[in-house]
Amino acid sequence: MQYWLFKSEPETWSWSDQWAKGDEGEEWNGVRNYQARNFMRQMRIGDRGFFYHSQKEKAIVGIVEVIATSHPDRTTDDPRWDCVDIKSITKIERAVTLEEIKSHPELTGMALVKNPRLSVQPVTPNEWAIVCKLAQITP
Repeated sequence: MQYWLFKSEPETWSWSDQWAKGDEGEEWNGVRNYQARNFMRQMRIGDRGFFYHSQKEKAIVGIVEVIATSHPDRTTDDPRWDCVDIKSITKIERAVTLEEIKSHPELTGMALVKNPRLSVQPVTPNEWAIVCKLAQITP
């Protein structure tokens, strides 16, 4: 299993929106960055990801699971762009903020810290375990 982080502006697509989709899930579409697209092409069914609210909140607020591998993004006719489908798994009652992540010595190399603009990014197993501990949930 691999781990990821999916960033979204809550005004556009929030954790509440994602949670409301239930087991049906939703396409993670609209990504127009080659590196983020390439990460989605590496995803497999069952991979887990953090759901991150960007902009004002800047916090990890939930956990999602990949339920469909990379396929054409239905929001464009351009064949270069793909997406995956994700569903909500767990709400995080104790959100983990970007500030908290940046202050943790073992998370300074996390993609979220090094490349904060990337909308889809990998998370190492060690980073996953640390963030889950900070969120007070079982990894």
